[in-house]
Amino acid sequence: MTLSDVSDAAARISDIYAGKYGIARDDDWFLLKLQEELGELAQAHLRLSSRGRGEATEQQRADEAADVLCQLLLYFRRFGIDPEEAVRRKWLRWLEPQGEPADPALSRLLP
Repeated sequence: MTLSDVSDAAARISDIYAGKYGIARDDDWFLLKLQEELGELAQAHLRLSSRGRGEATEQQRADEAADVLCQLLLYFRRFGIDPEEAVRRKWLRWLEPQGEPADPALSRLLP
């Protein structure tokens, strides 16, 4: 499964969710929903590290991390940001100090 596949699936699921619950997804909703999901991930993390009330499982942490990832992809989609290009431009450029990737295995990720 590619990042694009996950993004497409997340968009379809978000459409179903919004329709079922009558949610109007404006620009603010995408950011606020991402923040909500990040808070739920933080809560699971704190519970697993005995710094939060109640208990959590590794499965719950993984589920919340998946929510954050999918919601972030929806945010990218909403604002027309290509996540792969953004990562190449912002992060992967640091791996090519002389124009060559520092790790040959990463060359397939670079333009």
